[in-house]
Amino acid sequence: MEKPMKITVNRYLSNADATLSDVMVNGDPECYGLEDEYREVKVANETRIPAGTYPIKLRAAGGMHGRYCEAEWCKDWHKGMLHLQDVPGFEWIYIHPGNTDDHTSGCLLVGDQANEGEHLTISKSRIAYERLYKKVVAALEGGELVEIEYIDSDREAEVA
Repeated sequence: MEKPMKITVNRYLSNADATLSDVMVNGDPECYGLEDEYREVKVANETRIPAGTYPIKLRAAGGMHGRYCEAEWCKDWHKGMLHLQDVPGFEWIYIHPGNTDDHTSGCLLVGDQANEGEHLTISKSRIAYERLYKKVVAALEGGELVEIEYIDSDREAEVA
């Protein structure tokens, strides 16, 4: 059996509002990620998901999917949202474009540039998203299992 496609999200920097990460596909650098901040106790729409490994499936339902189906920049290739499965205490967790922690509610935003200044942000998000999206969809349509693993390197540094 073929190994699953593995997306690795290595969280390397965080502050009181957001978290930056390196995102890799099968060990190769792909882009940067941005999420909400770490919290021991979840606050709705303001907390990143727990470290761990989760399967990804396409979700071709819901309002966000509908908006992407109609959006000029992606309507020709959008087939469903990249939906993380079985995340404890969270629902409707996706990978999608965005630039600041205001654009996420626990989801992973992806971009080709990271800003590590006072406000952690990413940019060139739609470019990175389209590239990653097409890889993931090709794998899923080919019958591959796709997994995403979140590693809290930023937390390990704080504890050490």
